[in-house]
Amino acid sequence: MPANQNTQGRVVLAGAPLGNVGDASARLREVLASADVIAAEDTRRLARLARDLGVTVTGRVVSYFEGNDERRTPELVEALAGGAVVAVVTDGGMPSVSDPGYRLVRAALEAGFPVTAAPGPSAVTTALALSGLPSDRFVFEGFLPRTGSHRRSRLRELTAEPRTLVFFEAPHRIAGALADLAAAFGAERPAAVCRELTKTYEEVRRGALAELAEWAATGEPRGEITLVVAGAPAGPAVRPDDGELRAAVAERERAGASRRDAIQAVADAYGLKKRDVYALVHQPGPA
Repeated sequence: MPANQNTQGRVVLAGAPLGNVGDASARLREVLASADVIAAEDTRRLARLARDLGVTVTGRVVSYFEGNDERRTPELVEALAGGAVVAVVTDGGMPSVSDPGYRLVRAALEAGFPVTAAPGPSAVTTALALSGLPSDRFVFEGFLPRTGSHRRSRLRELTAEPRTLVFFEAPHRIAGALADLAAAFGAERPAAVCRELTKTYEEVRRGALAELAEWAATGEPRGEITLVVAGAPAGPAVRPDDGELRAAVAERERAGASRRDAIQAVADAYGLKKRDVYALVHQPGPA
């Protein structure tokens, strides 16, 4: 049954191709053709997608992006109350995953309207699968904080995370993010930078964090970037010896961390008190 023949309003989260239009599903075509209202992150991109798919959009199209979603959501709930099927489409991937959609999902559920999905591609799982890193357990962290100090603080909280980590990052911030990751997690932690997934210039660059930071610093990578980082290795059964702890601090300093941040990262990684690592690093050497 076409969506707009259903008398009860409902939300459909429609997964859009990441870049290759050939990844569009038959259900996505059906939803775009039959929805009463389409809430699109970018209405121009929606028009281009519909044209590429050979779909005629007959419903009302409204913009729905971070910045207007708080104001627009009550309007969409009102449309649901009138029996409309409201489709949410982002520029690529699944709505509400670091994209508009979550606010409407919550509002619709609280108002008693059903929410369903026409599943589609996801940059998170695509990058994870391509990274070559363990994928049996992972955590999605979205975008890291924009400023260096807040980003470093957040990374310190993740130092001992054993699961593979997946981040989104902007091209103009990827070099700084990789440098901070190398400083917090260690220069040799494996990672993968996944750029322009499914598009003509798709690139997956795998290597140690310090190596990837050096690559990114030589020229700003372009396009949409998903970053996958290996989780922390299993901690040692016993406390590392003093020399290993000093070496771990020194490694992070060489990767660009301040001594303070390097000491904190090592303390977090081994479950030690910061003051103990500080005292170890600053104690006088042998005469």
